[in-house]
Amino acid sequence: MNDRLSVEKKVLSENDKLAAEIRSRMTQNRIVSFNLVSSPGSGKTSLLERTLEALNDKLKIALIAGDVQTENDANRLSRAGGKMVRPLVTGGACHLDARMVSRVLDELDLTDIDILFIENVGNLVCPSSYDLGEDMKIVLMSTTEGDDKPLKYPAMFRRSSVFVINKIDLLGLSNFDMERVRENALSINGNLRIFELSCRTGDGLDIWFEWLIQMVALKSGV
Repeated sequence: MNDRLSVEKKVLSENDKLAAEIRSRMTQNRIVSFNLVSSPGSGKTSLLERTLEALNDKLKIALIAGDVQTENDANRLSRAGGKMVRPLVTGGACHLDARMVSRVLDELDLTDIDILFIENVGNLVCPSSYDLGEDMKIVLMSTTEGDDKPLKYPAMFRRSSVFVINKIDLLGLSNFDMERVRENALSINGNLRIFELSCRTGDGLDIWFEWLIQMVALKSGV
């Protein structure tokens, strides 16, 4: 057991070192970066598609699309207008790590990027332990999931800065309680910025877009 813990600490230590290097590169190039995490099917790719549609002519957006086996999400983002989309297929691994991200960043011109989205593998457990050099983790869930999810995955909500609740157009079709999920999330992390939106209908997306523009302006010093 001690040997296993020693290996895990070494792996995370090496990952954190690479993540710090990535963060330094992002800062030097004034790129705001987000690590987008959720369970499968919550709507990460849909949110990125809508973001591209709205902001692609205003911001230089780069996307790293993580997936276990396919490049389906990367292809969707390219079709949505993504000009700098890179697939990152883990080959079975349940999370992205800093080494994977660093290799993909070498393929991008960091001097020509305002904002970088890293779409992580659909999983709320393993990705919580891995720093990817991002400015913020953004945890996303939908109203088709249980409103107790923050309590089930506290590490992810504790380490995230933003909480996006998607598919609000489906409220009332299940027992999902918006007030309860907010309370549960804030009981884990009282500093969470919460967005409530629907990628399908567009409700709430304007507030999300405005916030992204503000984050880019803050990082660039404008």
